[in-house]
Amino acid sequence: MVKETERLFIRVLEAGDVKPLKRIWGDEEVMGLCAGATAHEKLPKIVEYYVKCHDEKGLSVYAVVEKASGIVIGTAGFNVENTIEKVELIYHFAKQSWGKGLAYEAVSACVEVAKANNVVKCLYASADPTNLSSLRILEKLGFKYIGMKWFDDTNQEEPYYELDVR
Repeated sequence: MVKETERLFIRVLEAGDVKPLKRIWGDEEVMGLCAGATAHEKLPKIVEYYVKCHDEKGLSVYAVVEKASGIVIGTAGFNVENTIEKVELIYHFAKQSWGKGLAYEAVSACVEVAKANNVVKCLYASADPTNLSSLRILEKLGFKYIGMKWFDDTNQEEPYYELDVR
């Protein structure tokens, strides 16, 4: 267990999460404002990658589990590249979980995880300019708007935000 909130468990991904991840990363509507849906056959390798990332770097993208149902309803956490001093915050949720404040609750918990890690200095995030819900989450969490930035994976300019967590 990485973190617990009132309604959620945030935990390291597991091989058994591949099936629920099809409803998240494999769903074109969910991922339509990102780089698009991930092919289902790639999901096991992605899960392995994020488990290894957590083991080696202490941060990763995590499963978000609804306490009441025990179901994986989303993912939230950190894309770690070369360093964990500055990491990308990401989050994706199944359609059935939209509009319930669960993304904010999970992402807020992830920000707490980053703050508790003594190496992370800055989080950054972006979202499709039309994804007003995600942009509001970032602003509510205190992320500062830096400006528009080009992203090759989505092939567009997106609002780019940073949060100092030192």
